[in-house]
Amino acid sequence: MPHRGDRDPAVPALTGRKGILHPDEQARHRTLHRLPAGPAVAHVIDWYWSVRWDLRGRPPYVAEVLPFPCVNVTFEHSEAKTGGFVNGVCTTKFVRELSGVGHTFGIRFRAGGFGAYTGLDVGEFRDRAVALAEVLPDADRLTDAVLAESSDAGRRDIVESYFARVTMDPDPNYALVRSIIDAMATDQALTRVDQVTERFAVTTRTLQRLFRRYVGAGPKWVLRRYRLQDAADLLAHGRIDDLAALSAELGYYDQAHFTREFTAEIGMAPLEYAKQSIRSRNEVTAKLLPGAERIPEQFR
Repeated sequence: MPHRGDRDPAVPALTGRKGILHPDEQARHRTLHRLPAGPAVAHVIDWYWSVRWDLRGRPPYVAEVLPFPCVNVTFEHSEAKTGGFVNGVCTTKFVRELSGVGHTFGIRFRAGGFGAYTGLDVGEFRDRAVALAEVLPDADRLTDAVLAESSDAGRRDIVESYFARVTMDPDPNYALVRSIIDAMATDQALTRVDQVTERFAVTTRTLQRLFRRYVGAGPKWVLRRYRLQDAADLLAHGRIDDLAALSAELGYYDQAHFTREFTAEIGMAPLEYAKQSIRSRNEVTAKLLPGAERIPEQFR
């Protein structure tokens, strides 16, 4: 098992936007800040994230995300809800309406990390959000402390002190899951489960069992999710020159298959998503170009 302080080169940059749908448009309605995990918990936690919004006097905004295959623990204070929550793997597009004023501080666990830390079958949390107090001891006090703290760095210190209390024994199954997940996330040539089983010398049944226990979703779904995230990210950055070639790169049988799956998951066809992303980016650019003195405060 990797040492606690190890950071995988496969982990996306803290400034990355992969998984966030319509990222430039979202940035006009909320702020997003990420903090790295400390060495005591980096074996199970990817990073911390903080979202704040103030839409008082403005219409509500519907934020959409194509989530990663991992558990998030969140601490939220908003008009909609307040408290601490365990959010299992979300197998559909995540949609959240932001209104009024609020903030959320989140812990993004590594894929498999929450299951390794708690010993729980993460499949039980799939497509569900449950109160943190139902899962972890002393969670009410943890939630109160996090919500009472005003700074993100302070919140990170509080949750790291809590999660670092448990010393985990080496878990070869979790180490294997981590290696497989890292390969799935970064190697676009991996598009089929049989490729994974051959590369890592495991049976399909063993792979499915490990993924249910640690990840919360099956290996086929995880592969498709990573490739759809790749597609949305490339399209948002203007990759629209050859959709047939893009479909093939991501392992789809043909462009029609890719278009159907993308539309079903994202809610619009690939080309329309790309055009909408470009329009949003151009709107932001038009506001920024006149000069730094005119840059809106939320973009500084």
